[in-house]
Amino acid sequence: MKYLVAKFDIEAKDSQTMETACDLLCDLLGQVGFEAFEETEEGLDAYILEESFDKKGMAILEEFVLPGVVWSYEMEKVEDKDWNETWEQEGFAPIVIGDKCVIYDAKHPIPDTLHPRVNVGIDARLAFGTGNHETTRMVISTLFDMETEGKRVLDCGCGTGILGIVASLLGAKEVIGYDIDEWSVENTRHNATINHVGNIEVFHGDARVLSHVSGVFDIVLANINRNVLVADMHHFRDVMAPKARLILSGFYSEDIPVLLEEAKKEGLECLSQATDNNWACLVLGA
Repeated sequence: MKYLVAKFDIEAKDSQTMETACDLLCDLLGQVGFEAFEETEEGLDAYILEESFDKKGMAILEEFVLPGVVWSYEMEKVEDKDWNETWEQEGFAPIVIGDKCVIYDAKHPIPDTLHPRVNVGIDARLAFGTGNHETTRMVISTLFDMETEGKRVLDCGCGTGILGIVASLLGAKEVIGYDIDEWSVENTRHNATINHVGNIEVFHGDARVLSHVSGVFDIVLANINRNVLVADMHHFRDVMAPKARLILSGFYSEDIPVLLEEAKKEGLECLSQATDNNWACLVLGA
C-alpha cells in the first residue's frame, strides 16, 4: 500500500490550545479520508492512502481557524518499508480490553498473563488495527456484549483482521472480510493463521465486492472513517439479515447525527452508542 502523510507544524499559545488544535485537525481530516493520526513534537502527522487523497479536499482546512494557533503543513510520501521497520523495531505492548481479552504483538514473546477466554496475537504488517485505538477497543467490547455464537459476520475494511478474528474466537460460524488495501487483505489472512482461525475469507476491494458474496450477515462490522460509512451505508444494509446488527466506529462523537440520519434513510435505528475520548461507536438495527 502507498500512504501519504500530511506533516503539520503547529505553534500554540499553551498545551491546552495545542490539544484542541490537534483534535480539530483530526476531525476535519477524518472527513476527507485521513485514517491515522500521530502527535509529534512539531504538531501532528496525518496519514491517508495515496489513492484516497484528493488535493481539493484539503480545502476543508479553511475551517481550521483557532485563536492563538499558527500552522502549516507539507505532504510527503510514506514508503512501505518505513511502516514495516517501525513495527519490527517497536511493536506494541499487550492491550487488555476490560475483563474481556488480551491483544498482544505476535512478533514478540507471548505475555505471561493472558486472558482465560480470548487472546489475540496481531502481527501488524503494514496495516492499522492492533487494539490500541479507542474505536477498535469499543467494537471489540461491543462484540463481547452480543450473541456471536453461530453467527455470520462481515468485517468491512478489515485492516489487520482483528475484529473478524475476535468474532471467530467468540464462536462466529463464518467471517467474511474485505479491504481496499491488498496488504491488509494478506495481513488479515496471516493473522488468522497465527490465531488458528480457519473460517475467515477475505476479499480485495471496497464495498462493491459484496455483490460477489452470497447470503446475508447477522453482524456487520465497519470501523472506517465517517465519509466511507455514510457512502457505504446502503451496501451494509443490503447484506443484513433480519434482526442483524450493524456496528459502526471510526468517527467522532459530533459525527453521530450525520450517521444516524443516513441510517434512518436505510430503515435503521440506533440501539446503543458508546464514546471513548471523543471517538464514537454505534450499534444499529432495523
